[in-house]
Order: sequence, then structure tokens, then C-alpha cells
Amino acid sequence: MDIALKEKFIRLWNKYFDGADLPIVFYYTDKPAGEELIQSSSNHRCIMADLAKVFKGRSICFNTDSFSCFGGKRYLGYSQELMKNFEYFLSCGIPGKLEGERYKKTPELVKDFIEKAPKFEAPGKFIVFKRWDKLQESDEPDVVIFFAPPDVLSGLFTLANFDVSDPVGVICPFSAGCGSIVQHPYLEKESDHPKAVLGMFDVSARPYVSADVLTFSIPINKFATMIDNVEESFLITQSWDKVHKRIERKSR
Repeated sequence: MDIALKEKFIRLWNKYFDGADLPIVFYYTDKPAGEELIQSSSNHRCIMADLAKVFKGRSICFNTDSFSCFGGKRYLGYSQELMKNFEYFLSCGIPGKLEGERYKKTPELVKDFIEKAPKFEAPGKFIVFKRWDKLQESDEPDVVIFFAPPDVLSGLFTLANFDVSDPVGVICPFSAGCGSIVQHPYLEKESDHPKAVLGMFDVSARPYVSADVLTFSIPINKFATMIDNVEESFLITQSWDKVHKRIERKSR
């Protein structure tokens, strides 16, 4: 990690988004540096519950044995396996046997969705999550993740679109909550023109996050250019100053 970039972002964040939470990051590695390894639970547990620790400053990691949720294991790249009757689970269910989440109208739609979904294999034995200010020089973050309310999202969204002519500089794919902060932005990192990912619309994951936040996940290569663009962007205008003041007031 470029420590100068780390410190530059913190300085600019405090200047233009004062009062808003710092983001968290993740990266894959085969050799974690002492981060807390999350153990699997006998009960279903969304990884969002564990990420709450990261916002408090604790650094954690997962490996293939950490997951009690099929989705978490799949969307973080540690398995391609789906739960039995997944096409019914995501749609209408099976009367008397399986309650459906009803996120898709029919099992056939689910099957087609799965067929078109990107395949993703974790490039390391562990995935590490840290808060931005906890990054060390030896860390190499892949994606930066903001959990943010609308005013902060408006700033991030506009900054992500600042230096691109494509009207779709930010994407919002249908996905599990963990897929929207890990799988999709990680795959965007390899694109010639990486996009940010708006997420956390997964109704099943919503109870694990604050009612007024969504996620905004940015591949690190795109994020570095966003940092460089800050002080020539709309963030230096009176228009943003009005929004910034509201962010400050809400944080008090």
C-alpha cells in the first residue's frame, strides 16, 4: 500500500466528507498477518454481521472454512456450489418443503440468472478486511467499500463519473449483498475501464446494516484516480459545500 495515498485520502475525506465513516477494504492473500480468523457458525450467519467489527477498527479474515452461508462462500470465491434446490429457494419455494425468498418470479429465471452470472475463484487462501486507516505498507487492497447514506453516496457517485464519458460509470447488478461488495467490484478491477458498484439492496442482508446506508464499492485502481481528481472536481464548489454541511450536522 502506498502510505502517501492512504494519508492523502484521509486528509481529503476529512476535508470534503467530514463526519462520514471511513471505508473498509479487502484483499486476498495466502499469508495473513495476524488478523482475526472468522470461524464458521453452526447457524446461518451473513458475513455482514462480522464486518461490523471492521468498522470498529478490528481487522478480520475469512478462509474456505469460515462460512456458514452458501452465498458468502460462493460470492467470496471459495466455492461454486449452490444449496440444493437453489432455483426454488430464490423464487417460489417448494410447498411444504422449502420457503422461497421470492426474489425471482420463477425457478427458470433463477437458472438462467445463474448461467449468466460471472464465475469467480478466490485468488488467495484468505480474504482480509480492514478499515482504511488500519492499512499497512505491506497490504495490497483490491477494493474499497463505503457503507454510506444518500448524501455521501451522491458525492462518491459523482466523483466516480467525473473523468468518464460513459453515462454508466457506476453499475448496480442484482446480487447478494456480499456479491455486490466483493465479487462484482473485484472483477471490475480487471476491466480496461473499471466501474464502481452500488449495492446492498439484498433484502436478506439489509438487517445487518444501518437502515439509511447502501454500499459503494470501488476497485483500487479506479479509487486511486478518484483521489487524484478530488480537488479539481465539484467537491470544491459551493454546491457540494451545502451537502457537506448537512453531512457534518448529521454526524454530530
